[in-house]
Amino acid sequence: QLVPISLVFKFAPRMHRGGVRLSGAALAPVLLAPAHHGRLSLPHGAARSSRSMAATWSCLLQAPAGVLGASCLRSVLCRRRQSRSTQSQRQRMARYSTGPEAPGRPLGTVFSTQLHQLAREALVERFRSEVAETGVLFFAGGHDPMRHDTDHEDIFRQESTFHYLFGVREPGYLGCIDVESGKATIFAPRLPQEYELWMGKILDADDIQEHYGVEEVVYVDEIASWFEGRAPSAVYVQRGKNSDSGTEVQPASFEGLDQYQVNEEALHTVVYETRARKNDEEIRLLRYVNRISSDAHIAMMRGARPGLMEYQLESTFAYGCHYNGGARLLSYTPIAGSGPNSAVLHYGHAGAPNDRKLEDGDIVLCDMGCELYCYASDITNSFPANGQFSADQKLIFETVAAMQTAVLSAMKPKVAWADMHELAYRVMCERLEAAGLLVGDVDEMMKVNVGGVLMPHGLGHFMGIDTHDVGGYPKGSQRDGRDGFNALRVQRLLEPGFVLTVEPGVYFMDYALKKAKEDPELRRFFNWQRLEDFDGFGGIRLEDNVLVTEDGIENFTVAPRTVDEVEAVMRGEIADSVALIAWRDERQEQGQLEEEYA
Repeated sequence: QLVPISLVFKFAPRMHRGGVRLSGAALAPVLLAPAHHGRLSLPHGAARSSRSMAATWSCLLQAPAGVLGASCLRSVLCRRRQSRSTQSQRQRMARYSTGPEAPGRPLGTVFSTQLHQLAREALVERFRSEVAETGVLFFAGGHDPMRHDTDHEDIFRQESTFHYLFGVREPGYLGCIDVESGKATIFAPRLPQEYELWMGKILDADDIQEHYGVEEVVYVDEIASWFEGRAPSAVYVQRGKNSDSGTEVQPASFEGLDQYQVNEEALHTVVYETRARKNDEEIRLLRYVNRISSDAHIAMMRGARPGLMEYQLESTFAYGCHYNGGARLLSYTPIAGSGPNSAVLHYGHAGAPNDRKLEDGDIVLCDMGCELYCYASDITNSFPANGQFSADQKLIFETVAAMQTAVLSAMKPKVAWADMHELAYRVMCERLEAAGLLVGDVDEMMKVNVGGVLMPHGLGHFMGIDTHDVGGYPKGSQRDGRDGFNALRVQRLLEPGFVLTVEPGVYFMDYALKKAKEDPELRRFFNWQRLEDFDGFGGIRLEDNVLVTEDGIENFTVAPRTVDEVEAVMRGEIADSVALIAWRDERQEQGQLEEEYA
Protein backbone atom coordinates (compact mmCIF):
# COMPACT_ATOMS: atom_id res chain seq x y z
CA GLN A 1 0.00 0.00 0.00
CA LEU A 2 1.49 3.35 -1.08
CA VAL A 3 0.88 6.76 0.38
CA PRO A 4 -0.86 8.92 -2.25
CA ILE A 5 1.43 11.74 -3.32
CA SER A 6 -1.54 14.11 -3.52
CA LEU A 7 -2.34 13.49 0.13
CA VAL A 8 1.18 14.37 1.23
CA PHE A 9 1.40 17.55 -0.80
CA LYS A 10 -2.10 18.54 0.27
CA PHE A 11 -0.98 18.64 3.87
CA ALA A 12 2.47 20.11 3.33
CA PRO A 13 1.45 23.79 2.94
CA ARG A 14 -0.33 23.70 6.29
CA MET A 15 2.71 22.58 8.21
CA HIS A 16 4.05 26.11 8.67
CA ARG A 17 1.44 26.66 11.36
CA GLY A 18 2.76 26.32 14.88
CA GLY A 19 6.20 27.60 13.96
CA VAL A 20 7.47 24.70 11.82
CA ARG A 21 7.50 24.69 8.02
CA LEU A 22 7.65 21.44 6.07
CA SER A 23 7.84 21.79 2.30
CA GLY A 24 6.68 19.27 -0.23
CA ALA A 25 10.30 18.57 -1.07
CA ALA A 26 10.96 17.63 2.55
CA LEU A 27 8.31 14.93 2.27
CA ALA A 28 9.83 13.33 -0.81
CA PRO A 29 11.78 10.56 0.95
CA VAL A 30 8.55 8.97 2.22
CA LEU A 31 6.34 9.29 -0.84
CA LEU A 32 6.86 5.68 -1.79
CA ALA A 33 7.15 4.33 1.73
CA PRO A 34 4.63 1.53 2.39
CA ALA A 35 2.24 2.06 5.27
CA HIS A 36 1.40 -1.04 7.32
CA HIS A 37 -1.56 -0.99 9.65
CA GLY A 38 -1.51 2.75 10.00
CA ARG A 39 2.24 2.92 10.63
CA LEU A 40 4.76 4.36 8.24
CA SER A 41 7.94 2.51 7.31
CA LEU A 42 10.73 4.79 6.14
CA PRO A 43 13.34 4.10 3.47
CA HIS A 44 16.88 3.61 4.73
CA GLY A 45 18.62 6.95 5.31
CA ALA A 46 15.44 9.02 5.02
CA ALA A 47 16.10 10.65 8.37
CA ARG A 48 18.69 10.77 11.13
CA SER A 49 16.20 9.19 13.50
CA SER A 50 13.92 6.65 11.84
CA ARG A 51 11.87 6.15 14.97
CA SER A 52 11.10 9.82 15.37
CA MET A 53 10.34 10.15 11.65
CA ALA A 54 8.05 7.14 11.77
CA ALA A 55 6.16 8.62 14.68
CA THR A 56 5.90 11.91 12.84
CA TRP A 57 4.61 10.41 9.63
CA SER A 58 2.21 8.14 11.43
CA CYS A 59 0.70 11.28 12.88
CA LEU A 60 0.59 12.94 9.46
CA LEU A 61 -1.20 10.03 7.81
CA GLN A 62 -3.79 9.68 10.55
CA ALA A 63 -4.69 13.37 10.54
CA PRO A 64 -7.81 14.21 8.50
CA ALA A 65 -7.43 16.67 5.64
CA GLY A 66 -7.60 20.29 6.67
CA VAL A 67 -6.70 19.80 10.33
CA LEU A 68 -3.02 18.97 10.01
CA GLY A 69 -0.63 21.65 11.31
CA ALA A 70 -0.01 22.95 14.79
CA SER A 71 -2.19 20.37 16.54
CA CYS A 72 -0.55 17.46 14.78
CA LEU A 73 2.92 18.82 15.41
CA ARG A 74 2.15 19.24 19.10
CA SER A 75 1.03 15.63 19.15
CA VAL A 76 4.34 14.56 17.66
CA LEU A 77 6.27 16.61 20.16
CA CYS A 78 4.17 15.29 23.01
CA ARG A 79 4.85 11.69 22.00
CA ARG A 80 8.57 12.35 21.85
CA ARG A 81 8.62 14.12 25.20
CA GLN A 82 6.53 11.46 26.93
CA SER A 83 8.92 8.75 25.78
CA ARG A 84 11.83 10.38 27.56
CA SER A 85 10.39 12.92 30.01
CA THR A 86 10.21 10.84 33.18
CA GLN A 87 13.90 9.97 33.35
CA SER A 88 15.25 13.28 32.04
CA GLN A 89 13.04 15.37 34.28
CA ARG A 90 14.08 13.38 37.33
CA GLN A 91 17.74 13.84 36.43
CA ARG A 92 17.27 17.56 35.84
CA MET A 93 15.27 18.20 39.01
CA ALA A 94 17.67 16.11 41.11
CA ARG A 95 20.23 18.85 40.42
CA TYR A 96 17.75 21.69 40.59
CA SER A 97 16.07 20.66 43.86
CA THR A 98 17.62 19.19 46.98
CA GLY A 99 16.97 15.58 46.12
CA PRO A 100 14.07 13.77 47.81
CA GLU A 101 12.92 16.83 49.71
CA ALA A 102 10.24 19.01 48.15
CA PRO A 103 9.04 22.53 48.91
CA GLY A 104 6.63 22.47 51.82
CA ARG A 105 8.53 19.86 53.81
CA PRO A 106 9.30 21.04 57.37
CA LEU A 107 12.61 22.88 57.52
CA GLY A 108 14.00 20.70 60.29
CA THR A 109 13.76 17.60 58.09
CA VAL A 110 15.44 19.11 55.05
CA PHE A 111 18.88 20.22 56.22
CA SER A 112 21.46 18.28 58.17
CA THR A 113 24.37 19.24 60.38
CA GLN A 114 26.74 17.98 57.68
CA LEU A 115 26.84 21.46 56.09
CA HIS A 116 28.39 22.90 59.24
CA GLN A 117 30.69 19.94 59.79
CA LEU A 118 32.07 20.41 56.27
CA ALA A 119 32.44 24.14 56.94
CA ARG A 120 34.42 23.55 60.14
CA GLU A 121 36.66 21.00 58.44
CA ALA A 122 37.41 23.40 55.57
CA LEU A 123 38.17 26.26 57.95
CA VAL A 124 40.48 24.19 60.15
CA GLU A 125 42.33 22.79 57.14
CA ARG A 126 42.94 26.26 55.71
CA PHE A 127 43.88 27.69 59.11
CA ARG A 128 46.43 24.92 59.74
CA SER A 129 48.08 25.47 56.36
CA GLU A 130 48.14 29.28 56.53
CA VAL A 131 48.40 30.24 60.24
CA ALA A 132 49.00 27.63 62.96
CA GLU A 133 48.35 24.01 63.87
CA THR A 134 47.34 24.56 67.50
CA GLY A 135 45.11 26.88 69.49
CA VAL A 136 41.35 27.50 69.47
CA LEU A 137 39.15 29.54 67.12
CA PHE A 138 36.62 31.52 69.15
CA PHE A 139 33.40 32.93 67.67
CA ALA A 140 30.42 34.94 68.90
CA GLY A 141 26.85 34.34 67.80
CA GLY A 142 24.26 37.04 67.31
CA HIS A 143 22.05 38.80 69.85
CA ASP A 144 18.38 39.78 69.68
CA PRO A 145 18.07 43.51 70.36
CA MET A 146 14.75 45.24 70.99
CA ARG A 147 13.36 47.77 68.53
CA HIS A 148 14.50 51.19 69.71
CA ASP A 149 13.08 51.75 73.22
CA THR A 150 10.27 49.17 72.96
CA ASP A 151 10.00 45.52 73.97
CA HIS A 152 9.38 44.47 70.37
CA GLU A 153 11.65 41.68 69.13
CA ASP A 154 12.15 41.18 65.42
CA ILE A 155 12.61 37.63 64.15
CA PHE A 156 16.11 36.63 65.16
CA ARG A 157 18.55 35.86 62.37
CA GLN A 158 21.90 34.32 63.32
CA GLU A 159 25.21 36.06 62.65
CA SER A 160 26.36 34.66 59.33
CA THR A 161 29.75 33.13 60.16
CA PHE A 162 28.38 31.61 63.36
CA HIS A 163 25.56 30.00 61.38
CA TYR A 164 28.04 28.77 58.78
CA LEU A 165 30.15 27.00 61.39
CA PHE A 166 27.58 25.82 63.94
CA GLY A 167 24.03 26.16 62.54
CA VAL A 168 22.67 27.48 65.83
CA ARG A 169 19.31 29.23 65.42
CA GLU A 170 19.01 30.90 68.82
CA PRO A 171 20.71 34.07 70.09
CA GLY A 172 23.29 34.42 72.85
CA TYR A 173 25.62 31.54 71.92
CA LEU A 174 29.41 31.38 71.58
CA GLY A 175 31.50 28.71 69.91
CA CYS A 176 35.02 27.25 69.79
CA ILE A 177 36.85 25.00 67.37
CA ASP A 178 40.04 23.27 68.47
CA VAL A 179 42.58 23.65 65.66
CA GLU A 180 44.50 20.47 66.40
CA SER A 181 41.54 18.07 66.77
CA GLY A 182 38.86 19.94 64.84
CA LYS A 183 36.36 19.36 67.66
CA ALA A 184 33.63 21.93 68.16
CA THR A 185 32.22 23.26 71.42
CA ILE A 186 29.26 25.59 71.69
CA PHE A 187 28.42 27.66 74.75
CA ALA A 188 24.68 27.96 75.36
CA PRO A 189 22.90 30.49 77.57
CA ARG A 190 21.44 28.91 80.71
CA LEU A 191 17.75 29.78 80.57
CA PRO A 192 15.42 30.00 83.59
CA GLN A 193 12.68 27.39 83.92
CA GLU A 194 9.87 29.93 83.48
CA TYR A 195 11.15 30.41 79.94
CA GLU A 196 9.00 27.40 79.02
CA LEU A 197 5.82 29.39 79.74
CA TRP A 198 6.57 31.83 76.96
CA MET A 199 8.87 30.09 74.49
CA GLY A 200 8.38 26.34 74.88
CA LYS A 201 10.49 23.46 76.16
CA ILE A 202 14.06 24.19 77.23
CA LEU A 203 16.65 21.88 75.71
CA ASP A 204 19.36 20.60 78.04
CA ALA A 205 23.02 20.33 77.06
CA ASP A 206 22.66 16.78 75.72
CA ASP A 207 19.69 17.76 73.55
CA ILE A 208 21.58 20.76 72.15
CA GLN A 209 24.63 18.61 71.40
CA GLU A 210 22.57 16.07 69.48
CA HIS A 211 20.55 18.74 67.69
CA TYR A 212 23.54 20.70 66.39
CA GLY A 213 25.97 17.82 65.91
CA VAL A 214 28.91 19.22 67.88
CA GLU A 215 31.30 17.37 70.17
CA GLU A 216 30.54 19.33 73.33
CA VAL A 217 28.02 21.77 74.82
CA VAL A 218 28.87 23.95 77.82
CA TYR A 219 26.78 26.70 79.40
CA VAL A 220 27.95 30.27 78.93
CA ASP A 221 28.31 30.79 82.68
CA GLU A 222 30.92 27.98 82.69
CA ILE A 223 33.02 29.34 79.83
CA ALA A 224 35.81 30.73 82.03
CA SER A 225 36.37 27.40 83.76
CA TRP A 226 36.26 25.59 80.39
CA PHE A 227 39.07 27.77 79.04
CA GLU A 228 41.01 27.34 82.25
CA GLY A 229 40.79 23.56 81.93
CA ARG A 230 41.89 23.59 78.28
CA ALA A 231 44.66 26.20 78.65
CA PRO A 232 44.88 26.85 74.88
CA SER A 233 48.24 27.94 73.46
CA ALA A 234 46.47 30.79 71.63
CA VAL A 235 42.93 32.07 71.17
CA TYR A 236 42.12 33.35 67.68
CA VAL A 237 39.17 35.71 67.40
CA GLN A 238 37.78 37.35 64.28
CA ARG A 239 38.22 41.08 63.80
CA GLY A 240 38.18 42.65 60.36
CA LYS A 241 36.17 44.69 57.88
CA ASN A 242 33.45 43.54 55.52
CA SER A 243 34.32 44.94 52.07
CA ASP A 244 30.65 45.43 51.13
CA SER A 245 29.34 47.20 54.22
CA GLY A 246 32.57 48.66 55.59
CA THR A 247 31.46 47.39 59.01
CA GLU A 248 34.00 45.71 61.27
CA VAL A 249 33.37 42.27 62.73
CA GLN A 250 33.35 42.41 66.53
CA PRO A 251 35.42 39.63 68.13
CA ALA A 252 34.09 37.12 70.66
CA SER A 253 34.94 37.80 74.29
CA PHE A 254 34.19 36.95 77.90
CA GLU A 255 35.43 38.22 81.22
CA GLY A 256 38.88 36.75 81.75
CA LEU A 257 39.80 36.19 78.09
CA ASP A 258 42.63 38.72 78.36
CA GLN A 259 44.72 36.31 80.44
CA TYR A 260 45.26 34.19 77.31
CA GLN A 261 47.31 34.93 74.22
CA VAL A 262 44.63 36.45 72.00
CA ASN A 263 45.18 37.02 68.27
CA GLU A 264 42.75 39.34 66.45
CA GLU A 265 44.54 39.51 63.11
CA ALA A 266 44.95 36.02 61.64
CA LEU A 267 41.43 34.57 61.58
CA HIS A 268 39.38 37.08 59.58
CA THR A 269 40.88 36.49 56.12
CA VAL A 270 40.86 32.71 56.58
CA VAL A 271 37.16 32.76 57.50
CA TYR A 272 36.18 34.88 54.49
CA GLU A 273 38.25 32.84 52.04
CA THR A 274 36.70 29.62 53.37
CA ARG A 275 33.16 30.98 53.17
CA ALA A 276 33.74 32.10 49.57
CA ARG A 277 34.06 28.47 48.40
CA LYS A 278 30.77 26.65 48.88
CA ASN A 279 30.72 23.03 50.03
CA ASP A 280 28.41 20.38 48.57
CA GLU A 281 25.70 20.89 51.18
CA GLU A 282 25.69 24.65 50.67
CA ILE A 283 25.34 24.12 46.93
CA ARG A 284 22.44 21.74 47.49
CA LEU A 285 20.73 24.31 49.68
CA LEU A 286 21.34 27.19 47.28
CA ARG A 287 19.75 25.17 44.46
CA TYR A 288 16.71 24.64 46.66
CA VAL A 289 16.38 28.30 47.62
CA ASN A 290 16.67 29.27 43.97
CA ARG A 291 13.91 26.83 43.09
CA ILE A 292 11.60 28.47 45.61
CA SER A 293 12.39 31.99 44.41
CA SER A 294 12.23 31.06 40.71
CA ASP A 295 8.72 29.68 41.15
CA ALA A 296 7.61 32.69 43.20
CA HIS A 297 8.89 35.07 40.51
CA ILE A 298 6.95 33.22 37.82
CA ALA A 299 3.76 33.25 39.94
CA MET A 300 4.19 37.00 40.48
CA MET A 301 4.65 37.64 36.77
CA ARG A 302 1.58 35.58 35.88
CA GLY A 303 -0.54 37.78 38.10
CA ALA A 304 0.93 41.14 37.06
CA ARG A 305 -1.22 43.57 35.07
CA PRO A 306 -1.86 47.31 34.77
CA GLY A 307 -3.80 48.70 37.72
CA LEU A 308 -2.01 46.63 40.38
CA MET A 309 0.19 48.31 42.95
CA GLU A 310 3.87 47.50 43.08
CA TYR A 311 3.48 46.21 46.64
CA GLN A 312 1.00 43.62 45.38
CA LEU A 313 3.79 42.10 43.29
CA GLU A 314 6.02 42.12 46.37
CA SER A 315 3.37 40.42 48.48
CA THR A 316 2.68 37.76 45.84
CA PHE A 317 6.37 36.89 45.76
CA ALA A 318 6.68 36.75 49.56
CA TYR A 319 3.58 34.57 49.83
CA GLY A 320 4.90 32.10 47.27
CA CYS A 321 8.24 31.77 49.04
CA HIS A 322 6.75 31.25 52.49
CA TYR A 323 3.74 29.13 51.57
CA ASN A 324 5.42 26.85 49.04
CA GLY A 325 8.98 26.79 50.34
CA GLY A 326 8.87 27.58 54.05
CA ALA A 327 11.02 30.67 53.53
CA ARG A 328 9.88 32.97 56.32
CA LEU A 329 12.45 35.65 55.57
CA LEU A 330 13.47 37.45 52.40
CA SER A 331 17.13 37.97 51.55
CA TYR A 332 16.74 41.76 51.26
CA THR A 333 14.08 44.43 50.81
CA PRO A 334 12.21 43.58 47.58
CA ILE A 335 12.42 45.93 44.60
CA ALA A 336 9.22 46.14 42.53
CA GLY A 337 9.88 49.14 40.31
CA SER A 338 7.48 50.06 37.52
CA GLY A 339 7.91 52.72 34.84
CA PRO A 340 10.58 55.25 35.89
CA ASN A 341 11.01 53.45 39.22
CA SER A 342 12.61 50.53 37.37
CA ALA A 343 15.73 52.68 36.92
CA VAL A 344 16.13 53.26 40.68
CA LEU A 345 18.72 50.65 41.62
CA HIS A 346 17.65 50.17 45.25
CA TYR A 347 14.01 51.19 44.95
CA GLY A 348 11.63 49.76 47.55
CA HIS A 349 13.26 51.33 50.61
CA ALA A 350 11.26 52.91 53.44
CA GLY A 351 10.96 56.24 51.63
CA ALA A 352 9.73 54.62 48.40
CA PRO A 353 7.96 51.44 49.54
CA ASN A 354 6.87 49.92 46.21
CA ASP A 355 3.74 52.06 46.20
CA ARG A 356 3.23 53.14 42.56
CA LYS A 357 0.40 51.80 40.39
CA LEU A 358 1.41 49.82 37.31
CA GLU A 359 0.40 51.62 34.12
CA ASP A 360 -0.27 50.21 30.67
CA GLY A 361 2.99 50.46 28.74
CA ASP A 362 5.25 50.31 31.82
CA ILE A 363 8.27 48.10 32.04
CA VAL A 364 8.44 46.42 35.48
CA LEU A 365 11.66 45.37 37.21
CA CYS A 366 11.33 42.99 40.16
CA ASP A 367 14.48 42.18 42.14
CA MET A 368 13.51 39.74 44.90
CA GLY A 369 14.90 36.71 46.66
CA CYS A 370 14.01 34.56 49.63
CA GLU A 371 16.24 33.35 52.44
CA LEU A 372 16.04 29.86 53.86
CA TYR A 373 18.20 28.47 56.65
CA CYS A 374 20.18 31.74 56.38
CA TYR A 375 21.05 31.12 52.71
CA ALA A 376 20.04 33.65 50.07
CA SER A 377 18.72 33.86 46.56
CA ASP A 378 18.82 37.06 44.50
CA ILE A 379 16.86 37.02 41.23
CA THR A 380 15.70 39.85 38.97
CA ASN A 381 13.09 39.66 36.23
CA SER A 382 11.92 42.46 33.95
CA PHE A 383 8.67 42.37 31.99
CA PRO A 384 6.00 44.59 30.41
CA ALA A 385 3.08 45.35 32.71
CA ASN A 386 0.56 44.55 29.98
CA GLY A 387 2.24 41.29 28.97
CA GLN A 388 3.47 42.38 25.53
CA PHE A 389 6.77 44.07 24.74
CA SER A 390 6.80 47.24 22.72
CA ALA A 391 9.52 47.56 20.08
CA ASP A 392 11.73 49.67 22.37
CA GLN A 393 11.13 47.40 25.36
CA LYS A 394 12.04 44.38 23.26
CA LEU A 395 15.22 46.11 22.07
CA ILE A 396 16.46 46.82 25.59
CA PHE A 397 15.35 43.44 26.99
CA GLU A 398 17.17 41.53 24.25
CA THR A 399 20.25 43.72 24.72
CA VAL A 400 20.38 42.86 28.43
CA ALA A 401 19.70 39.18 27.69
CA ALA A 402 22.59 39.17 25.21
CA MET A 403 24.86 40.76 27.81
CA GLN A 404 23.96 38.07 30.33
CA THR A 405 24.30 35.23 27.82
CA ALA A 406 27.76 36.43 26.80
CA VAL A 407 28.94 36.51 30.40
CA LEU A 408 27.44 33.12 31.30
CA SER A 409 29.11 31.59 28.24
CA ALA A 410 32.52 33.05 29.16
CA MET A 411 32.52 32.28 32.90
CA LYS A 412 34.92 29.59 34.10
CA PRO A 413 37.80 29.22 36.56
CA LYS A 414 40.72 31.67 36.22
CA VAL A 415 38.58 34.28 34.45
CA ALA A 416 38.76 37.75 36.02
CA TRP A 417 35.38 39.05 37.18
CA ALA A 418 36.30 42.57 36.05
CA ASP A 419 36.77 41.17 32.53
CA MET A 420 33.23 39.79 32.65
CA HIS A 421 31.96 43.23 33.63
CA GLU A 422 33.82 44.73 30.68
CA LEU A 423 32.41 42.06 28.37
CA ALA A 424 28.88 43.03 29.41
CA TYR A 425 29.65 46.66 28.58
CA ARG A 426 31.01 45.74 25.15
CA VAL A 427 27.94 43.69 24.21
CA MET A 428 25.74 46.58 25.37
CA CYS A 429 27.61 49.10 23.25
CA GLU A 430 27.65 46.87 20.18
CA ARG A 431 23.91 46.24 20.27
CA LEU A 432 22.86 49.79 21.09
CA GLU A 433 25.15 51.14 18.37
CA ALA A 434 23.53 48.77 15.88
CA ALA A 435 20.11 49.97 17.05
CA GLY A 436 21.03 53.64 16.69
CA LEU A 437 20.99 54.69 20.37
CA LEU A 438 24.77 55.01 20.36
CA VAL A 439 26.93 56.32 17.54
CA GLY A 440 30.60 55.89 16.76
CA ASP A 441 33.26 53.25 17.17
CA VAL A 442 32.65 50.66 19.90
CA ASP A 443 36.35 50.43 20.80
CA GLU A 444 36.38 54.17 21.38
CA MET A 445 33.25 53.86 23.52
CA MET A 446 35.01 51.26 25.63
CA LYS A 447 38.00 53.55 26.14
CA VAL A 448 35.86 56.33 27.63
CA ASN A 449 33.60 53.86 29.50
CA VAL A 450 30.23 54.62 27.88
CA GLY A 451 28.87 51.48 29.54
CA GLY A 452 29.20 53.10 32.96
CA VAL A 453 26.53 55.65 31.97
CA LEU A 454 23.86 53.06 31.15
CA MET A 455 24.87 50.44 33.74
CA PRO A 456 26.43 52.23 36.72
CA HIS A 457 26.41 49.19 39.02
CA GLY A 458 28.65 46.14 39.15
CA LEU A 459 27.91 43.02 37.14
CA GLY A 460 27.28 40.91 40.23
CA HIS A 461 28.46 39.80 43.65
CA PHE A 462 29.22 36.76 45.74
CA MET A 463 26.13 35.15 47.25
CA GLY A 464 25.59 32.57 49.97
CA ILE A 465 24.78 33.09 53.62
CA ASP A 466 24.58 36.79 52.84
CA THR A 467 23.08 38.29 49.70
CA HIS A 468 26.33 40.21 49.26
CA ASP A 469 28.52 37.42 50.54
CA VAL A 470 32.07 37.81 51.76
CA GLY A 471 35.37 37.24 49.96
CA GLY A 472 34.96 39.52 46.97
CA TYR A 473 38.07 41.56 47.74
CA PRO A 474 40.89 39.28 48.90
CA LYS A 475 43.93 40.72 50.58
CA GLY A 476 45.87 43.00 48.24
CA SER A 477 43.08 43.61 45.71
CA GLN A 478 42.30 47.19 44.66
CA ARG A 479 39.04 48.86 43.67
CA ASP A 480 38.82 50.24 40.11
CA GLY A 481 37.88 53.93 40.10
CA ARG A 482 35.91 54.00 36.81
CA ASP A 483 32.11 54.42 36.89
CA GLY A 484 30.46 51.03 37.16
CA PHE A 485 33.76 49.28 37.81
CA ASN A 486 33.98 51.13 41.14
CA ALA A 487 30.75 49.40 42.17
CA LEU A 488 32.12 45.89 41.60
CA ARG A 489 31.75 43.78 44.74
CA VAL A 490 34.14 41.14 43.41
CA GLN A 491 37.67 41.88 42.20
CA ARG A 492 39.39 38.56 41.67
CA LEU A 493 39.77 35.50 39.43
CA LEU A 494 36.92 33.00 39.51
CA GLU A 495 37.42 29.64 41.22
CA PRO A 496 35.35 26.45 41.46
CA GLY A 497 32.89 26.72 44.35
CA PHE A 498 32.26 30.45 43.99
CA VAL A 499 28.60 31.44 43.72
CA LEU A 500 27.86 34.78 42.10
CA THR A 501 24.98 36.76 40.71
CA VAL A 502 25.12 37.75 37.04
CA GLU A 503 22.93 40.84 36.74
CA PRO A 504 23.56 43.11 33.76
CA GLY A 505 21.15 45.95 33.08
CA VAL A 506 20.46 48.98 30.91
CA TYR A 507 18.91 52.05 32.55
CA PHE A 508 17.91 55.48 31.36
CA MET A 509 18.65 57.61 34.43
CA ASP A 510 18.23 61.38 34.26
CA TYR A 511 21.22 62.00 36.51
CA ALA A 512 23.60 59.71 34.61
CA LEU A 513 22.53 60.94 31.16
CA LYS A 514 22.75 64.59 32.18
CA LYS A 515 26.25 63.98 33.50
CA ALA A 516 27.25 62.27 30.23
CA LYS A 517 25.81 65.09 28.14
CA GLU A 518 28.01 67.55 29.99
CA ASP A 519 31.13 65.43 29.38
CA PRO A 520 32.67 66.15 25.93
CA GLU A 521 34.34 62.73 25.84
CA LEU A 522 31.06 60.90 26.41
CA ARG A 523 28.33 62.98 24.78
CA ARG A 524 29.55 62.42 21.20
CA PHE A 525 28.64 58.71 21.44
CA PHE A 526 24.96 59.20 22.29
CA ASN A 527 22.12 59.76 19.82
CA TRP A 528 20.37 62.32 22.01
CA GLN A 529 17.37 62.66 19.72
CA ARG A 530 16.72 58.90 19.80
CA LEU A 531 17.21 58.81 23.55
CA GLU A 532 14.24 61.16 23.95
CA ASP A 533 12.08 58.12 23.14
CA PHE A 534 13.30 56.56 26.38
CA ASP A 535 12.35 59.44 28.67
CA GLY A 536 10.53 57.82 31.61
CA PHE A 537 11.33 54.33 30.30
CA GLY A 538 13.19 53.25 33.44
CA GLY A 539 15.46 50.25 33.10
CA ILE A 540 15.74 46.50 32.58
CA ARG A 541 17.88 44.08 34.59
CA LEU A 542 18.13 40.28 34.46
CA GLU A 543 19.79 38.46 37.35
CA ASP A 544 20.69 34.80 37.77
CA ASN A 545 22.56 32.97 40.55
CA VAL A 546 25.47 30.92 39.23
CA LEU A 547 27.95 28.37 40.59
CA VAL A 548 31.44 28.27 39.11
CA THR A 549 32.34 24.63 38.38
CA GLU A 550 35.59 22.97 37.33
CA ASP A 551 34.99 23.67 33.65
CA GLY A 552 32.27 26.33 33.48
CA ILE A 553 29.14 27.15 35.43
CA GLU A 554 25.86 25.79 36.77
CA ASN A 555 22.98 28.26 36.68
CA PHE A 556 20.70 27.73 39.70
CA THR A 557 18.04 30.14 38.42
CA VAL A 558 15.18 29.13 36.12
CA ALA A 559 13.48 32.30 34.91
CA PRO A 560 12.14 33.63 31.59
CA ARG A 561 15.07 35.00 29.62
CA THR A 562 13.63 35.58 26.15
CA VAL A 563 10.81 37.78 24.91
CA ASP A 564 8.78 34.69 23.99
CA GLU A 565 9.29 33.15 27.43
CA VAL A 566 8.26 36.32 29.27
CA GLU A 567 5.12 36.77 27.17
CA ALA A 568 4.21 33.08 27.55
CA VAL A 569 4.53 33.34 31.34
CA MET A 570 2.30 36.40 31.39
CA ARG A 571 -0.29 34.71 29.17
CA GLY A 572 -0.49 31.95 31.78
CA GLU A 573 1.08 29.26 29.59
CA ILE A 574 3.98 28.63 31.99
CA ALA A 575 3.05 27.96 35.62
CA ASP A 576 6.41 27.39 37.32
CA SER A 577 10.07 26.58 36.77
CA VAL A 578 9.45 22.96 35.79
CA ALA A 579 6.90 24.10 33.20
CA LEU A 580 9.40 26.66 31.89
CA ILE A 581 12.02 23.95 31.40
CA ALA A 582 9.45 21.82 29.56
CA TRP A 583 8.42 24.81 27.44
CA ARG A 584 12.05 25.34 26.43
CA ASP A 585 12.42 21.65 25.60
CA GLU A 586 9.37 21.83 23.37
CA ARG A 587 10.74 24.82 21.48
CA GLN A 588 14.08 23.09 21.09
CA GLU A 589 12.29 20.01 19.81
CA GLN A 590 10.42 22.12 17.28
CA GLY A 591 13.71 23.53 16.07
CA GLN A 592 15.12 20.02 15.68
CA LEU A 593 12.07 18.93 13.70
CA GLU A 594 12.45 21.90 11.42
CA GLU A 595 16.08 21.01 10.78
CA GLU A 596 15.23 17.34 10.15
CA TYR A 597 12.44 17.99 7.67
CA ALA A 598 13.54 21.24 6.02
